[in-house]
Amino acid sequence: MDFRHLGRSGLMVSEISYGNWITHGSQVEEDAARECVKAALDEGITTFDTADVYAGTRAEEVLGRALKGVRRESLEIFTKVYWPTGPGRNDRGLSRKHITESIHGSLRRLGTDYVDLYQAHRFDHETPLEETLKTFDDLVRQGKVLYVGVSEWTAGQIADALKIADQLGLDRLVSNQPQYSMLWRVIESEVVPLCEKEGLGQIVWSPIAQGVLTGKYLPGQPPPAGSRATDPQGSGFIQRMLEDDVLTRVQELKPVAADLGLSMAQLAVAWVLQNPNVSSAIVGATRPEQVRDNVKAAGVKLDADVLSRIDDVLGPVVQRDPSLTVSPPSRP
Repeated sequence: MDFRHLGRSGLMVSEISYGNWITHGSQVEEDAARECVKAALDEGITTFDTADVYAGTRAEEVLGRALKGVRRESLEIFTKVYWPTGPGRNDRGLSRKHITESIHGSLRRLGTDYVDLYQAHRFDHETPLEETLKTFDDLVRQGKVLYVGVSEWTAGQIADALKIADQLGLDRLVSNQPQYSMLWRVIESEVVPLCEKEGLGQIVWSPIAQGVLTGKYLPGQPPPAGSRATDPQGSGFIQRMLEDDVLTRVQELKPVAADLGLSMAQLAVAWVLQNPNVSSAIVGATRPEQVRDNVKAAGVKLDADVLSRIDDVLGPVVQRDPSLTVSPPSRP
């Protein structure tokens, strides 16, 4: 496993991290989830990403139990706050009340005294940004959070947060967690240039495009049974990528991967890691062998000819429009 700095901070993270959105506490049984975490640890992954909202808070519990007994100092544990975790009006958002209550719940479920990175899962238009940033800063000073970041914020929102932090002397953001893959390159136009300038690293999710870039979805055929496209929790994210034009072009990437001696998943993960602003690529799994396959992308270097060949194959199916962003459904 190779390691990278998280943005311009001193924190080192495994360049492939393990995330448990949809899987833990939902799509797979806990024993299978534990085996996936064990495989991640065995393969050198030290960075684990979750969120309070995943599986209605159960994902944090499963991850906490799976990591129990592992030396805490050898891990980087990331979680997030924003989406509803209860029925009350204050059980959501980035208010001081919800952030404070949510971090205590996350720490309890994860079985730890602190998290290495606490992330604002989305931007809260109903809470003053100063309130959110001051609360994050308080958690850092209390030792419950070591670093703070955001997820799926626009370049403008990130810039506003950095400006306020600098003016008030608050702890600065060190990361952003966006969707990023060969098929979804929305961050490249504005977010990445700003983050490169300001010292934020990207912790990217869905580098395999919810499994589409593995090539298992075939044009003109129904999705395989048990795949992400058939799962009620995740199918909404994948539908736009299941068009025959997209799937046909993905199939044309198979010779590219074969020429490099890589699986399709390895090629997809390696591709996002070529971006120097990417600190880590999050992979998820329902089986340990998926973890073992994905980690082989660590340290792979793709030359300019390969990157150009990928661009030529995918062509117009790549999503670049920064106005089209994705938000996961909130709980009722």
